[in-house]
Amino acid sequence: MAVVFVLIALLVLAVLVTGNWYVWRRLFRDTTRGPGAMRRAGAVVIAGGWALTIGALVAERAGAPFWLQQTLAWPGFLWLALALYLLLAVLAGELVRPVLRRVLERRARRATPVREQEPTPIPAGTAPAPAAETADDDTGTPGETTTPTDPTTPTGPSRRLFVSRVVGGAAAAAAVATVGYGTYGVLSGPKVKRVTVPLAKLPRAAHGYRIAVVSDIHLGPVLGRGFAQKVVDTINSTQPDLIAVVGDLVDGSVKDLGPAAAPLAQLTARHGSFFVTGNHEYFSGAEQWVEEVRRLGLRPLENARTELPHFDLAGVNDVAGEDEGQGPDFARALGDRDRTRACVLLAHQPVQIHEAVDHGVDLQLSGHTHGGQLWPGNLIASAANPTLAGLESYGDTQLYVSRGAGAWGPPTRVGAPSDITVIELASRQA
Repeated sequence: MAVVFVLIALLVLAVLVTGNWYVWRRLFRDTTRGPGAMRRAGAVVIAGGWALTIGALVAERAGAPFWLQQTLAWPGFLWLALALYLLLAVLAGELVRPVLRRVLERRARRATPVREQEPTPIPAGTAPAPAAETADDDTGTPGETTTPTDPTTPTGPSRRLFVSRVVGGAAAAAAVATVGYGTYGVLSGPKVKRVTVPLAKLPRAAHGYRIAVVSDIHLGPVLGRGFAQKVVDTINSTQPDLIAVVGDLVDGSVKDLGPAAAPLAQLTARHGSFFVTGNHEYFSGAEQWVEEVRRLGLRPLENARTELPHFDLAGVNDVAGEDEGQGPDFARALGDRDRTRACVLLAHQPVQIHEAVDHGVDLQLSGHTHGGQLWPGNLIASAANPTLAGLESYGDTQLYVSRGAGAWGPPTRVGAPSDITVIELASRQA
């Protein structure tokens, strides 16, 4: 097992090194003439960015002083997102590069008419002029013919250098714009999404019951108290009957993030606010956070169930709690319930849906996936989860997965906008 882990680690390292060398080559080596300050600066930027990223990850997991976590988190995590989109952008540039080169070649041929010149007589005893050389270096196109330049003719970059600068500049601009827009979307706060879910066992009196679902807020070194206040204000503006916080509230200890989570005390709903743990709570001191959210007025459902007027609300711990002897216990939460009543289950990870089906749950509310957060991360997240985002049915059980309100790592989302979902329950008897 250890050998497999080492081999995988070496493979990942090789991919990272190769990818970063390729980005450096396309953005710095191919856009400059010969060794120089720009190439060295590019190497420093790329290596420094990854040093900050690794430092941010290590500081967060090691419980470093919170001021140090905050100092490293912003540049380190943003570089992680920027590095991804720089690589994708330069790869996309490979499709543009030959097209742009052909366009320039055609324009050059049209602009320079071919004229036959009479051969110049060579006086006896004079050596012939050297043949034209072909350029095949950093600044010329392979096989491109170069001839001596008239001193009175203005000179400029070769065609290859010009193309590299245009494509490299466009790739860098596209990556920066993508990360900037995705970061702005997170920091501006989640948008409200409304979904109607019909439940066969729901009585007519509960038709239109509203549950505000929020997951993956990820308060931490980047998203702090101001972000928590935006989330709380958005939830309260929907005037829900019940609020469900379905895990991954924090990335850090109560000591560091207690003040950031304080706005949760302002959550208001007719039947109260409920909480279940996510995997990140078990990286951050789950027991302390369960007590803290209880102090703030939320009711933790630790493998427990409560009977509301028209349906049962249950919650199970996240599967990450198994390592601490606090994993999900469906039998404890659902084993003795009246199955003639509708049941809504709060469970952080969508993969818990299969046990929910076995226990006759009508609707499971989950998060965890972030909808992929950074495209094309949705492809990986889709492979690891039964549902990436939205509403799907599994037999008689429905599963709704929120994309989450915040972000983990980079405070950036691309192709997976954050949301707070208002689930409106519908009775089929209405």
